Amino acid sequence: MKEPLRVITYDVGTTGLKTCLFEIGQRIRLLESETERYNLYILDNGGAEQDPQEWWAAMASTTRKLLEKTGIDPRSIGGISFCSQMQGLVLVDREGEPVRRAMSYMDQRAREEIREGMAHGLQIAGANIVKLLVSLKETGAVAASVKDPVWKYKWVEKNEPDLFRRVYKWLDVKEYLISRCTGQFIMTRDSAFATLLYNIREGKQGWSKAVCKLLKVNMDHLPEIRESTDQVGKLTAQAAAELGLAEGTPVFGGGGDASLIGVGAGAVSSGDTHIYAGTSGWVSTVVDKSIVDAGAMIAAIVGARPGKFNYFAEMETAGKCLEWVKDHLALDEIGIYLQKIPVNESPEAVYRSLYDYMTEVVKDAPAGCGGVIFTPWLHGNRCPFEDPGARGMFFNISLETGKTELIRAVLEGICFHLRWMLEAQEKKVKTSPVIRFVGGGALSAVTCQILADVLDRSVETVENPQNVGAVGAAVVIAVGLGLLKSFDQAKELIPAVQTFQPNRAFKEVYDRNYAVFKNLYRANKRSFALLNS
Repeated sequence: MKEPLRVITYDVGTTGLKTCLFEIGQRIRLLESETERYNLYILDNGGAEQDPQEWWAAMASTTRKLLEKTGIDPRSIGGISFCSQMQGLVLVDREGEPVRRAMSYMDQRAREEIREGMAHGLQIAGANIVKLLVSLKETGAVAASVKDPVWKYKWVEKNEPDLFRRVYKWLDVKEYLISRCTGQFIMTRDSAFATLLYNIREGKQGWSKAVCKLLKVNMDHLPEIRESTDQVGKLTAQAAAELGLAEGTPVFGGGGDASLIGVGAGAVSSGDTHIYAGTSGWVSTVVDKSIVDAGAMIAAIVGARPGKFNYFAEMETAGKCLEWVKDHLALDEIGIYLQKIPVNESPEAVYRSLYDYMTEVVKDAPAGCGGVIFTPWLHGNRCPFEDPGARGMFFNISLETGKTELIRAVLEGICFHLRWMLEAQEKKVKTSPVIRFVGGGALSAVTCQILADVLDRSVETVENPQNVGAVGAAVVIAVGLGLLKSFDQAKELIPAVQTFQPNRAFKEVYDRNYAVFKNLYRANKRSFALLNS
């Protein structure tokens, strides 16, 4: 390693942006961070949108605050990079201005578009068999979810034709921010794969002409594909002035959260499994080839590291369920304010205070919550079943059930669903016996222990688990500049700091509740469709 390098990375989440200043030397050390929230606009028709101008405003504001707080000379910053939410749709004109608000990965309004484009004729797993086979051959995946970006693109084309005619390029979230920084229209390979229009075949890598033709996508809208570790441009004078950084600062491609959170968790070698619990949640295992389980909606996605894939199973709402708990169970006016003060004035304080509260109270609730079970499908579900109409529920409440049991049931329900996805992965690949657990959920020792108990596996956490995406973006810069020879070296810089062993005394009750949990969807599928179609 050379002399320590200072870099800034941007973790662009669903509800907020965190700007982190790192020093990369013998280890990756977080020096300081700043966070700012922005809006997620949920619409009555299933839409979920965000304003790209709010992302940029948060990026500029937090960068300036960070520089002011630390007194760091902007000219000493060796590079900036990104880790962001994925599968958004940001349609921009020739000047890089969005033609409409961005459509979030959570957007599920394109039901008619997916029926017309994919769910017709002879089908397998809800997809037209011809289109499915062509897609699998070309991309290693298939756009069979209403939330996949191509159906958002087709929705705009059909429902907002005047806006669609102004489209010059199709970008994802961080790609829009890169455009604002550099004036360049690019998409990193992992983001390109996430559109499900990317050809993964050896020697053919790039946009798939066959799939674009099949789904009627205008290939002129698709930007140049670059590697995550590439320097994709330099800060323009205007961008530098708005951010408070130096003009010409190198800008790296970075990656999506599904690509870089595993890197920041230190799960970079083949067979390494990590679990993430933030606003959404997932189970991801590093594999060496493309693997697809269309029935369970799991696919091996292209990651930031060339030649490796992340076998990836996603749940829509994990930490979002905890936010629901905060708003509707923990922070009401029935005497359960954390310190009888409105802690929602500070989002970071809310998050930590909520976990502090659960650590003190929820740990005393019995494992299994007296048979109460919560399903974490507050905004539909993707894996191991695709159903935008699925919803959350508390099941088996009795007169003895209290608020503490309900809150613990939410944590257990999230862990049950993570176990369901882990077991679905096991049908195709071997997951690791020790799981790296990261994201905001890993801040709580209670949650970590519940996860270990529910999975019946050892669970490890790392330093600052809520910042691992930003750490992964710092690794990208280090590899791009040659400070690290490969992503493998990142594992040495990101050790586990705590290990949770499963308590076998709770195995019987968790296995029982888990069996009921899985059956709740099957038993209520028809009712969900009736109520939420």
